Amino acid sequence: MLTFSFRLPPGPDTVRFAQLAEDFGYEGVWIPDVPAFGHDIWITMSRVAEATKRINVGAAVIIPSFRHPLAQASAIATLEALAPKRIRIGFGTGFTGRSGLGKPPITLRHMRRHIEQVRGLLQGDTVDIEGGLAQLLASDGWLPSRPIDVPLLVAANGPRGRQLAHEIGDGLITLGGAASGFDVCFASVNGTVLENDEDATTPRVQAATAPLVATKYHGSWINDPDSVRDLPNGQAWLESVEEVPEAVRHLSVHRGHNLEIINGHDELVDTSQSTKMTFTGTRDELRTRLEELESAGASGVIFGTSGADVERELRCFAEVAGL
Repeated sequence: MLTFSFRLPPGPDTVRFAQLAEDFGYEGVWIPDVPAFGHDIWITMSRVAEATKRINVGAAVIIPSFRHPLAQASAIATLEALAPKRIRIGFGTGFTGRSGLGKPPITLRHMRRHIEQVRGLLQGDTVDIEGGLAQLLASDGWLPSRPIDVPLLVAANGPRGRQLAHEIGDGLITLGGAASGFDVCFASVNGTVLENDEDATTPRVQAATAPLVATKYHGSWINDPDSVRDLPNGQAWLESVEEVPEAVRHLSVHRGHNLEIINGHDELVDTSQSTKMTFTGTRDELRTRLEELESAGASGVIFGTSGADVERELRCFAEVAGL
């Protein structure tokens, strides 16, 4: 049976939204590691952990290059002390987080090494990091006793990344779809729940989905700028972006990423296909899509939305999920 969680970017209302998610019956909340776009992930997760009682609190996803493995392990151990058995951590290569810095994703080899180092530290091992030995040395009562068994998951869509999840992860996080062969597979999706009298052209729906559709343009631009021309109104979007000096172009593109339309380009995205490009539909349509995800191998679904009306989406998706 599927479990249902909600994705909450770290910001000023995240704690309140997490409390609402707990009240609505969600199994967990997941918070992304996006330091350029909002609050610090570890501070936010700590605040959520202390403000809730039952709900699981996850990171989706931590980007290894942002912090030393010992700092990561200490943060995870601190969270486990605050909310025992409610913490889980996903790691990713930083496709969005690093592109906002003008950098490519890290390699899977880098991610493997980082996860193995963090896991070793949580187990209480002495770990070689960049030629120096490191260990969690906290005295009794300062951190949980080692070993600290917090689930560490791998976020991946490609076959090599999923093989890495099989080899060293406690589960898989996928974007948009699902994968078979995993006991734990969270499918992360973004969209809005339609009322029966709404469609992609309804103003509320356009406002809710435009930042989500825009991420498709951002992703295409990162991979191959010319490919954006194949998207609806992509030529106009690309021309707008190319008016920005190349050295700071990535900063312009990622402003408001996934949350709002503020960068001067994303108002050009075409939302007419939002029901196909995002996880958007009526309650019955989304229930059908959830069944398809479960059949494809998902054990849980992480639903996220834009910043248009998070409270509404929390309530409406809980109705979809039957919480």
